[in-house]
Amino acid sequence: MNSGPERRLRGVTYFAGLSGRTALVTGSTSGIGFATAQALAEAGATVIVNGRSQDRVDEAVAKIAGDVRGVAADVSTAEGVAALVAAEPDVDVLVNNLGIFEAAPVFEIPDTEWLRFFETNVMSGVRLSTHHAPRMVERGWGRVIFVSSESAVFVPTEMVHYGMTKTAQLSVARGMAQAVAGTGVTVNSVLPGSTLTPGVEEFIRDRVGDGGEAEFVRTERPTLLLGRLIRPQEVANLITYVSSDLASATTGAALRVDGGTAPTLIP
Repeated sequence: MNSGPERRLRGVTYFAGLSGRTALVTGSTSGIGFATAQALAEAGATVIVNGRSQDRVDEAVAKIAGDVRGVAADVSTAEGVAALVAAEPDVDVLVNNLGIFEAAPVFEIPDTEWLRFFETNVMSGVRLSTHHAPRMVERGWGRVIFVSSESAVFVPTEMVHYGMTKTAQLSVARGMAQAVAGTGVTVNSVLPGSTLTPGVEEFIRDRVGDGGEAEFVRTERPTLLLGRLIRPQEVANLITYVSSDLASATTGAALRVDGGTAPTLIP
């Protein structure tokens, strides 16, 4: 591996500036979170992997080369956040990636599900950011990133409760960015489109049966300009950039890595 901040990231020379930084990625035992943990480690950061199961955390840590450790904690609850904060009280980069999704007719979603989605997808990031962002401000540098979704601006009819949480993340991230203005700490949202993770593979089977990725894109995501689903590493590349010194002038932003799915100009 190259010395200094210039490193090879999936075959591309990437000036990351993450050497000496510690990064926490929630929900990072698979999918986008795992790819992000890998990318940040390759960029020189010390990475903290998080998931609910100790076995899955240990398995993920073992797969990532670099300075990596893990904490098992369910951050969809206040108690889980408290446990994670107790184990890792100070980080330089916080990636609020934990999220759940499912398809459900909007008028059939019970209150408990609306609340479960909000607690998991929104409050996990709110609670962790409330702890870490002020401490980053004290140190004069930090990155907080909310992994939102193109569903925040292009709400899917079959997942309104999911879309609601992703829109909420945009408001939280923007408001927090305003609160830490001028401190050296940035807060941003990254908006992936449909990404080929294990959870999405199961979702595709539920929606289009044996039709697979191509049929899902054709029938369910026809505005996806890539013509295919996004890969987790492609999302991780943007998150890694936003985590770095290169993104020092980017804050309060909603950054799309959706393959052109959302037919809007802004964000």
